[in-house]
Amino acid sequence: MIVTDRLTLLPLRVEHAEKMAEVLSGPALYTFTGGEPPTVAELETRYQRQLAGPNGPDEQWLNWVIQYDDALVGYVQATVADGTAEIAWVIGSAWQGRGFAKEAAQGLVTWLRAQYIGQIVAHIHPEHAASAAVATAIGLARTDVLMDGEYLWSTAGPV
Repeated sequence: MIVTDRLTLLPLRVEHAEKMAEVLSGPALYTFTGGEPPTVAELETRYQRQLAGPNGPDEQWLNWVIQYDDALVGYVQATVADGTAEIAWVIGSAWQGRGFAKEAAQGLVTWLRAQYIGQIVAHIHPEHAASAAVATAIGLARTDVLMDGEYLWSTAGPV
């Protein structure tokens, strides 16, 4: 568990699927990533796969749902390999504009730093200004690397 000023990042559980299906139901969430809102069954399957972890021992999948008061409002995740954490964050449409993405992502980065993770990266669509603002606020800078239509954002150091 990771605690910030207003949020609690709870380790992912399959039981979160029902509430998270509602959180992730806004079609606008998929403007830059593609896809569509997942069903409860799809999230249950996804969460089981995420909790099982990667096939190799050299990689970790870390996933948390974001709780504000008694409501789930989104998630953060990190894939860690070779001292680098690739992170992502999503806040449900109903909860956007309150600084939750920045606060949750900063909480995640602070926790990762405490685990001695040296490099933190994220992939962000060039037109996703809100995610770019979050990335900047948590200490990431856009690189010139464009992968699958998204820029790589990174902390200082080798990628």
